[in-house]
Amino acid sequence: MEQNFTLDQIHEVVAAAWAEGKDTPIWAFYAPMGTGKTTFIHALCKMLGVQDAVSSPTFAIVNEYQYQGGALFHMDWYRLGSLEEAVRAGIDEHLHSGDICLIEWPENVPALLTGPVFEIRLSRVDEQTRHIYSAVIS
Repeated sequence: MEQNFTLDQIHEVVAAAWAEGKDTPIWAFYAPMGTGKTTFIHALCKMLGVQDAVSSPTFAIVNEYQYQGGALFHMDWYRLGSLEEAVRAGIDEHLHSGDICLIEWPENVPALLTGPVFEIRLSRVDEQTRHIYSAVIS
């Protein structure tokens, strides 16, 4: 998928991304700070029926939510400095659980991303508009 969208179109874009990536449990979000990664993930969680308040796991590193299909892990790797630190935090266990893992800042520990990954790349077009490109990468 590749398109421009505004915040009022996010639910349609999230639904299209889910249709494309739902069979790939690991989703990697690449985007500069302030582009809307957490906003996108919040809309996805809402669409999946997550009842808990969805927030950025910047300090916790991982937030776990339940939805009708099971567990969903929202990860923020911004503060991870090494593969060893990620392993100590239990990140690899979540990635191999088969549950949905939504990862912000995956470029900070790329060695953890093995196998198919649904990549979402967001960029800012202007103050109101974002560009999304998504694809499953093996």
